[in-house]
Amino acid sequence: MKRLLSLSASIAMLMTVASSANADNWPSWRGPKGNGISSEKGIATKWSKTENVAWKTPLPGPAGASPVVWDDKIFLTAANGEDLLLLCYGTDGKEKWRQVIAKGNKDVRGDEGNSASNSPVTDGKHVWTMMANGILACHTFDGKEVWKLNLEDRYGKFNIQFGMTSTPILDNGRLYLQMIHGAWSKEPSKGVVACLDGATGKELWKHNRETDAVDENKHSYASPMMYDYSGKKFLLTHGADYLIAHDISSGAELFRCGDLNLKTKYDPTLRFVASPACADGIIVVPTAKGGPCVGLKPDGKGDVTQLRFWTHAKTPDVPSPLIVDGLVYLGMHDGNLYCLDQGSGEQIYFERGHRQRHRASPVYADGNIYMVARDGVVTVVKAGKKFEVVSTNEIGESISASPAISNGVLYLRSFDSLWAIKKAN
Repeated sequence: MKRLLSLSASIAMLMTVASSANADNWPSWRGPKGNGISSEKGIATKWSKTENVAWKTPLPGPAGASPVVWDDKIFLTAANGEDLLLLCYGTDGKEKWRQVIAKGNKDVRGDEGNSASNSPVTDGKHVWTMMANGILACHTFDGKEVWKLNLEDRYGKFNIQFGMTSTPILDNGRLYLQMIHGAWSKEPSKGVVACLDGATGKELWKHNRETDAVDENKHSYASPMMYDYSGKKFLLTHGADYLIAHDISSGAELFRCGDLNLKTKYDPTLRFVASPACADGIIVVPTAKGGPCVGLKPDGKGDVTQLRFWTHAKTPDVPSPLIVDGLVYLGMHDGNLYCLDQGSGEQIYFERGHRQRHRASPVYADGNIYMVARDGVVTVVKAGKKFEVVSTNEIGESISASPAISNGVLYLRSFDSLWAIKKAN
């Protein structure tokens, strides 16, 4: 009997280790690989205000920033009055600590956002937080401030209508930031791309990002992306009418893609919000509003505007594209969904979804795509060439943050609460 008990305990321990090995941390708003994809299995596809809710905890204020998760800690931001907060919760839903990163919140576009819209990023030892007013800070996992700086003091005052909501990218201890903004005028855009040492905040390089964009198009709310292509990494910045690739060691421009806002029918309000998506051998480049979405070859130099696999007439305006198993999913602002062939851009389907604003970017896990609407309805769609709604789930709270998935749990950050959604055992 003792031997059987010992064997059972060993099997249970091995299953726990195997489960832990398959679990993902979610260190940034687009997940472990920056593409919105989780490798985890068994994520809940059906829930309500009570069903499959592991826990729910109230938050001190709203934000559109996604939570990030590392082991047993969850980090997210919030605006509480004038205080812009970094919050740390345990995966049990209990608050561990909070820090005031900056003062002076600004609500924008009614219920659309505020100055805590940038998502944090972590490496498992530190967490970095940027607020839309340019305050950037580094904290330990225990909440101790390591450093803090004002990006406007270093790089000049931001001239951007709704705040600098771009989320930094962390790679090998370096923070990469795009600060694309400028006065509403006919003067060309002069943005800044910068790389900082994550440990100290020291500038490693700065690149002046110049384009011929004018008026509101100088304002970009997209986030930079890191792309590893054929063993070489480069940084993608997105805004002011162009996608531009940069050398990560110096910031030097490698190539740029234009004609994202055609000069023949120029729209002076085509500011970019959605970020690019990357897969093996392709960059999917969104624009905004009535602009196009482009499948771009990543191996050119200089002006690569003509190096396109395809151009699709419709683009997401706010949610970023998702690429899974050779299919490109464009979750539109109104809840509709396009599915395209990755190689040809051929439209496989267009289906009407939940008719509400969508601000969150879709994420993928275990064969399913999760699309989050502003009214708190999450539509789960089966991935693949055939459109199939797996479930429609409602929590009754407004959401603009993208979901996070870690250790078998789907985390939803509403304006009011942090939800942990998990299949009941």
